[in-house]
Amino acid sequence: MPQIFKPSANTLAKASIVGGLLLAVSLIGLLIGLGRSSYVTRAQEFIEQPIQFSHAHHVGDDGIDCRYCHTSVETSSFAGIPPTKTCMNCHSQIWSTSPMLEPVRASIRDDRSLRWIRVHDLPDFVYFNHSVHVKNGVGCETCHGRVDEMPLTYQQNSLQMEWCLDCHRAPEKYVRPRSEIFTMGYRPPVPQSVQGPELVKAYGIESLTNCSTCHR
Repeated sequence: MPQIFKPSANTLAKASIVGGLLLAVSLIGLLIGLGRSSYVTRAQEFIEQPIQFSHAHHVGDDGIDCRYCHTSVETSSFAGIPPTKTCMNCHSQIWSTSPMLEPVRASIRDDRSLRWIRVHDLPDFVYFNHSVHVKNGVGCETCHGRVDEMPLTYQQNSLQMEWCLDCHRAPEKYVRPRSEIFTMGYRPPVPQSVQGPELVKAYGIESLTNCSTCHR
C-alpha cells in the first residue's frame, strides 16, 4: 500500500504545532501587555474637568498644603473634594473676575456644586482608606505622583492590583516619616533600605496581602 503522506508531512505537522503554540503565547502576551497599558489603566491621561485646576500652581508655586483642600485625608477613607467656598476663600479677592473662574462663581451664585471628575477612581469592589495609609507613612506622592509639577492632574500609576501588592508585600521600600507625608519631592536623609525597616517596626506596619484587606 503506498504512503498517503510524504515524509515532509511530519516536518510540516511539527512546524504547525510549534507555530500554533507561539501564536497562542504571543496572543496571551499581547493581552497582558494591553491590560497593563495606559489605554486600559488610563495612567498619564489628562481628565477633562469643569475647571482645569493646576496643582503645579497651587501646590508648587503657592505652597498650599494638601490638607487645605483635602480636609479629611487624615481621618477618613475619602480624602475629600473641596467645596466651592474653599476656592472662594482666595478667589473672592484674587482673579475674582477671571473668565476661567466663571464656573466657580456660578457654583456659588446657583448654590450648585462643581461636578469634578475623579482622576483616581478605583473599582467599587476595592476598599481603600486614605487615613490608614497616611497613618502608616505612605506619602501622597507615592500614589499620586508629583502633583506639584502637574499643570493638569492625571493618574500617575496604573492602580492595578499588582501595583498595590508591590507596596503591601514590601512596605519598607515606600514608607516615610509621618511628618513628611505631604512633602513633595521628599528624599530620605538616610538610604531607604535603612530608614524603611525602622519605620515599619516603629509604626507596627504589617505586610497585608490577604484578599479581605482590600476586597470586602
